[in-house]
Amino acid sequence: MMILLAVILMDLLAGMEFDLFVPSFPELQAQFSLTPFWVEALLSANFVGYCLSLFFVGSLADRYGRKPIILLGLGIFIIGSILCVSAPVYSCLLMGRFLQGIGIAAPAILSFLIIADAYVMKKQQFLFAILNGSMNMAAAASPVIGSYVALYFQWRGNFALLLILGLIVLGVSVLFVPQYKLPEHKETISLRGYLPLFKSKPLMLLMANIILMIIPYWIFVGMSPLLYMKNLGVSLRHFGYYQGVFALVFGLGSVLFGLMMHRYTQKKILHVSSLVYIFSLITLVIVTFWGDHNPFLITLAFLPFVISQIMPSTQLYPLCLNFMPQAKAKVSAMIQGGRLIFTALSLQLASCFYEGSFRNIGIIISVVIFMAIITHFFVLKNRELVAFSQES
Repeated sequence: MMILLAVILMDLLAGMEFDLFVPSFPELQAQFSLTPFWVEALLSANFVGYCLSLFFVGSLADRYGRKPIILLGLGIFIIGSILCVSAPVYSCLLMGRFLQGIGIAAPAILSFLIIADAYVMKKQQFLFAILNGSMNMAAAASPVIGSYVALYFQWRGNFALLLILGLIVLGVSVLFVPQYKLPEHKETISLRGYLPLFKSKPLMLLMANIILMIIPYWIFVGMSPLLYMKNLGVSLRHFGYYQGVFALVFGLGSVLFGLMMHRYTQKKILHVSSLVYIFSLITLVIVTFWGDHNPFLITLAFLPFVISQIMPSTQLYPLCLNFMPQAKAKVSAMIQGGRLIFTALSLQLASCFYEGSFRNIGIIISVVIFMAIITHFFVLKNRELVAFSQES
């Protein structure tokens, strides 16, 4: 139970590291006289640091074990948090976010591997659903908390809260994360270790589907503070509820699905999820062109997409990790790296074309969802992936 608690806290920190401070965007924009591009750069710098770190995290974890790398990452995250809390100028804040990204990569990538190392895939899928649900229900509260912290303690308060949480996770990880036996074959610390992953077409297809499935949510979360509070008239006090509802729905849905998933075959689950995907794309396109100034309609239209992620995320991620069991950390690093690279590019694209309404944001999100639907269809039709999932 204490190991499970450590994993939940690591996932919670990874989720809150993004969600907690975004309600401070308007205040940061005013204090440092920033354009929307440079406000979003606080997210992109975090993503860049994450990306630079994660490929080495995968190789280091396969060579030296999970725990030492997790502790190293948490230490760097805490240094970055201290820099953010004390930042006198924007460049210092940007550097702090960069270090937070470097540090958070280790617990974000390796936390689930602690579970994956100890359980068969069917059990992993169940635990992943429960962990996903627990993390997202807690993360649902983070924008609300972030809004009130920013309201009473300004933007530095949110980074102070991340610092405190980082110290707690570090302490719990030191005490309860186990040391596993290291592999006899030591992986080289080189990007060449990732080449076998690129040579596997089924694995790359599966990773592409998972990455495309995640990106729309983070584009929405990254752009919504400016859209809702600056242009649609939503107050700081109420903004957290608009954003928190997505994590709450995803969290509750993941827990409920985890409790019921044993009743259905994986094939049926993935086919149903594809239908929900298509419905979510239709609702989003409608609101993009005919309700792009109404915050309630925008929130309502995006909910089907959040629901559509619940079933495939709990099924495909463990399947992806176990497809090459000797390289679990590298596979996890590849998924997180792809997500961050394409999310950062999409966010900067959205900020460049942002004109004060949801329309351009909605178009970009709709295109990514359409690509996710296409890759999801190919995953369902891939014989090698279907055969592997049946064997597992």
